[in-house]
Amino acid sequence: MKRRTFLQAATLATAAGTVAMPAIAQSSPEIRWRLTSGFPKSLDTLFGGGELLSKYVSEATDGKFQIQPFAAGEIVGTPQAADAVGNGTVEMAHTCSYYYIGKDPTFAIGTNLPFGLNSRQTNAWLYHGDGNKLLNEFYAKYNLFALPAGNTGAQMGGWFRKEIKTVQDLQGLKMRIAGLAGQIMAKLGVVPQQIAGGDLYPSLERGTIDAAEWVAPYDDEKLGLNKVAPYYYYPGFWEGGPAIHFFINLEKWNALPKSYQAAIQAAAGYANVDTQAKYDARNPAALRSLIGAGAQLRPFSQEIMEAAYKSAHQIYDELSASNPAFKKLYDSYKAFRGEEYLWFQVAEYAYDNFMIRARAKG
Repeated sequence: MKRRTFLQAATLATAAGTVAMPAIAQSSPEIRWRLTSGFPKSLDTLFGGGELLSKYVSEATDGKFQIQPFAAGEIVGTPQAADAVGNGTVEMAHTCSYYYIGKDPTFAIGTNLPFGLNSRQTNAWLYHGDGNKLLNEFYAKYNLFALPAGNTGAQMGGWFRKEIKTVQDLQGLKMRIAGLAGQIMAKLGVVPQQIAGGDLYPSLERGTIDAAEWVAPYDDEKLGLNKVAPYYYYPGFWEGGPAIHFFINLEKWNALPKSYQAAIQAAAGYANVDTQAKYDARNPAALRSLIGAGAQLRPFSQEIMEAAYKSAHQIYDELSASNPAFKKLYDSYKAFRGEEYLWFQVAEYAYDNFMIRARAKG
């Protein structure tokens, strides 16, 4: 009897194990996704964010969840990336929300508004000020779910063929600048142009345009714009802390096992930190190199900054009056910005100001 009881128990245990295995397998399915990037591979810091996500999601799931990144244009171009995710052509995109303001100006807030939050404040709003929650309520209309995926930090104001000292100097100036920033500069007399990065050098060289904004020293140096437009202005007040996002097809996201969602969220968080860390580490040497090669560093004048600030807020008031989705997000964003700078003017500003002066003294 003891032997029979033992065999019965062993059989039951084996049967239980057989039943349990499919349940475990079902919770960790084999999944293959495609990710279209909004960036070319030459922008290695930006494109690298999608590569990082793919790497860590694969490692976290023992290779069962594979996400393959494609550079801009390999599947769809950057302007089509959001639609490609929403309609299921691809499962993900790694891109900037403000590329899609043609759909709705509210998309701009997902990246950055001119005279908006800096990069640390942007993360604070996205993660702890309900920013990404509010954005995802908006993105859901387009079948999108978004996670923060990186930041460049404050960008430069771009390359100019001549010195710009006053608002009058901007009249009729043809500048490569898009989105809400282009609308703001248009109010100051600039003629905005939309030109791809690869066409900036010849356009400046031929005089087709008079100025162009790109990113910051590390990326700008690759384009060699200092050779044809020597005046390098700062700050890029239209991008004080521009966030990048991973857009995910909302239906595909909701269908993922919770463990896979957690893997994507963790990997996106790492990419968010790593992207700006790379820019902060690489920009100083690139700036030195550009100045050594003849770039003339110039700040925008107080007159230009104040005129642009006024122009920007006129546009935000107009959009808030006509677009309820924009108003809802902008009200949150604006209130958070006010509180953040109340704090940043104390310890952060005082510390940075002292350290900058101390460095200058040697």
